Formats: sequence, C-alpha cells, structure tokens
Amino acid sequence: MIMLVGPVGAGKTSLIHALNQDSCKAEKTSSICFSDGSIDTPGEYAQMPRFYSALAVTATNAKVVLMVQDATDPRITLPPGFAAMFPRPVVGVVTKIDAPGADQEHTKLRLRQAGIKEPFFCVSAHTGTGLAELTEYLIGKEV
Repeated sequence: MIMLVGPVGAGKTSLIHALNQDSCKAEKTSSICFSDGSIDTPGEYAQMPRFYSALAVTATNAKVVLMVQDATDPRITLPPGFAAMFPRPVVGVVTKIDAPGADQEHTKLRLRQAGIKEPFFCVSAHTGTGLAELTEYLIGKEV
C-alpha cells in the first residue's frame, strides 16, 4: 500500500487514478481515503500542523509514502524536514511536469528541503510520462 501526501492541488488523487489506469475525474479529497492499494490524504493535512499526527499514524499502514509536489507551484508548501515524521520510506514525486511553467529542478529542491533524499520521480498524470518508472519502483518495493 502507498500513501500520498502533499499540499492542496498537488495532483495526489490524479496520480492515484493514473497509476491505477482509471480514467475517473479527480475530485477534492476531504478525508483520508483507503482504496485500491493506496491511501489518499487531503492536502490540508500536509499544510496544517494539527493534522501531522494523523498523517504519521496513517503512514504505518503504508509500505511507502509518496510526497507529491506540483511542478508549477513555486511556493514552499511543505515545512523543512517534513519527511522525517513518517515511519516509512518517503519518495519524492514531482507532478504536472507537462504543464506551462513547470520547473522540475526547483520542485525537487523544495522536496529535498522537506527532507527527501532520493529517489525522485517526475510524472504527468495527464500524458503518462514517468508513470512506468514510478510503477516499476513501487513493484520493486512490493507495494
């Protein structure tokens, strides 16, 4: 099972649909959702410290945490060292790489500041770019 964490609008739900090859339109995630081998978390949980304990506890159900960041969002949306609170391996996922204004390197830097060392995956849920590499990694982790 994987858990996706990231700010509002980062593309967590769209990424789950793309990984599952599901063409459903993503809707706002308002609570922690367990389905199809994944845990989808609301973006507010990553942006409001009062929800951090819920994320840390929920992560114990996952083998890997995917920390998702939108390549078009220049803001710092995750606090420094954020990844350290998770009791599971944390992987960086840069989303929306095909969108105008996407900056993959700057986004990786923000994920590094949040405490992710390696690996990083740059993906597009829209075009499918990078999904095969992420899927292969997850299969290797027996997720």
